[in-house]
Amino acid sequence: MKDILEKQAETTTKEIKKTISCCSSSGRRSEPIFTLSGKTDYVIKSTSGEITPVNRLDHLMARLGVKREQHRVEPGLYTMGNPKKDSPVFVSANYTLSFDALRSALKSIDCYILVLDTKGVNVWCAAGKGAFGTNEIVHRIESVGLKDVVNHRILIVPQLGATGVDARQVRDRSGFKVEFGPVRAADLPEYLKTHRATPEMRSVRFTLYDRIVLIPVEMKNFLIPLLIASVILALVGSYTAAAAVISAAFSGLVLFPILLPWIPTTDFSTKGFLMGGLAAVIFALDSFYSMTNENLWLRFGWALAYMLVMPQISAFLALNFTGSTTFASVTGVKREIFTYMPIMAWVSGIGIILIIVLSSVKIIGGI
Repeated sequence: MKDILEKQAETTTKEIKKTISCCSSSGRRSEPIFTLSGKTDYVIKSTSGEITPVNRLDHLMARLGVKREQHRVEPGLYTMGNPKKDSPVFVSANYTLSFDALRSALKSIDCYILVLDTKGVNVWCAAGKGAFGTNEIVHRIESVGLKDVVNHRILIVPQLGATGVDARQVRDRSGFKVEFGPVRAADLPEYLKTHRATPEMRSVRFTLYDRIVLIPVEMKNFLIPLLIASVILALVGSYTAAAAVISAAFSGLVLFPILLPWIPTTDFSTKGFLMGGLAAVIFALDSFYSMTNENLWLRFGWALAYMLVMPQISAFLALNFTGSTTFASVTGVKREIFTYMPIMAWVSGIGIILIIVLSSVKIIGGI
């Protein structure tokens, strides 16, 4: 009787899988394709390696920071192709860009993808925050019944998730061994041949393209405050100061990521300070030599204001990039924040007060 029921369940599984295999054009199918009978029914979903125009539009919106919290897939276990009990299991974040990069790299491989609930955050950032971590992996293994799906006990986890994953705890608590794969999903097919990563696979790159694609999101985050500050300064008649704010923002948001590898110093804050300082020198010299009708102290005052405020704006914006690059570590970011943020606040505060005083003097007719 048991054999008959198992055979019937297997037949039903195949029929359901056949019916649903073409239900979605997005490539991210979340429909249940079969369940495993037993004490609990575990739902397994299906996906493919196809990246559709809809997916690419989603990627563009994510890069632009549009509806940032909505670029996620449903956590759980997904099949790729026609996996069997001995097929590999890969672990991914539920951020659409992370999930899509993985499945597109595995499009010719029969496998499973275990998607963790990282709240729509990529692997690197989620690992730093603990969302892509030991507890979530153990919980997800249990919730999808992974022990009943595969006959091996190996999880291939992205290298950039190592910050949040304690491999020993995962093994002790779930029975699954964590195998850290290469940095880039594109290297996985080659990695699977030997299950050994070459030095090139382990190396972390932050290319010009990788840095440029971050610019739109950062600009979106700070565009409105910077525009408000510029408009206020323009309304009080200080068009040069308004232009200075825009230049400082441009230095921190655009020039900094583009020129990052060639800017001296190691901390992002000091790199941004140097970029803003170079821009500030231009405005300081312009104020000193072009304001020939003003008192000497006013000319010095405006020059000093630019030198105080502009580098701090660029430094702050540059520091924000630490959360977007693998060049920075969690401890390094914390050190930078606690070291430089108080300095930025005090120096920029003094500079803003100086600008208010100088603008007031200009409004009432000068001294």
